[in-house]
Amino acid sequence: MANEPLQLNLGSLRSAMSLTLHTHHASRVWHGRAAAEGRPGIIGLNGYISMMNKMKRGAEQDDPYSDWWMLRIEDKLADTKTRLQTLREQVDQALAGVPPALSLGENLNVQPVKLPLFINAQLGFAAVYLLADYDDLARKLILAHHTALIDRSTLERWLNDGAHAMRSLFSLAQQYRYSGTTRDDFAAKNEAARAAVEKFGELPQDVLEGTRRSRFAPPVARRDGRSESSAAPTAVDPTSNTIDGPADAVARDEDATE
Repeated sequence: MANEPLQLNLGSLRSAMSLTLHTHHASRVWHGRAAAEGRPGIIGLNGYISMMNKMKRGAEQDDPYSDWWMLRIEDKLADTKTRLQTLREQVDQALAGVPPALSLGENLNVQPVKLPLFINAQLGFAAVYLLADYDDLARKLILAHHTALIDRSTLERWLNDGAHAMRSLFSLAQQYRYSGTTRDDFAAKNEAARAAVEKFGELPQDVLEGTRRSRFAPPVARRDGRSESSAAPTAVDPTSNTIDGPADAVARDEDATE
């Protein structure tokens, strides 16, 4: 009786998440724009998050192109953050022109919009943080214009620069496609690998070999349904009778979190 394994009937992790936006400018970046006659559609944050979830699943399935895309998106996120930071420094410099005798409070919407978040990919969250930064930047820009610290053309130019940086990130993500291949296909140099190279182009060798992956790349699921991990102590999967490595348990918890 004492030697019987302990059965833990744990459920999935859940965390209620939402994003509060105060400006129409940030809200438009969130929603994007539907295509219309003579006017192409613009992908929003929702569409970007969907692509990141697909990209993460592709990387889990050992698709080297998905890994390459995750690296490209990671670089683009860093570039977008830098662009927004430059704009923030410019508006902070403008707001520094307020005389000491004048006190300016936070420029907040009396009825902000609260948007629920359902994200399974870390690169999706990274873009949410950038949108929150853009919303804060827009609030400060509008305040700077209202208090005569910047003119209308400067307001519109800086708002457009920030929105363009975000949409450029989303547009890059929109180009992602799952190749349907694995690194085993490339090792075998089979028809699937040749077709993927013809369609998607050559990959850097370190990405193809799996030695360079995104900081947020998921463990690769092996054909037996388990995830690859380095030699490490095992952990019991509480939902089954199998033995998994710690990376497996982390991946399950992350994917179950919304």
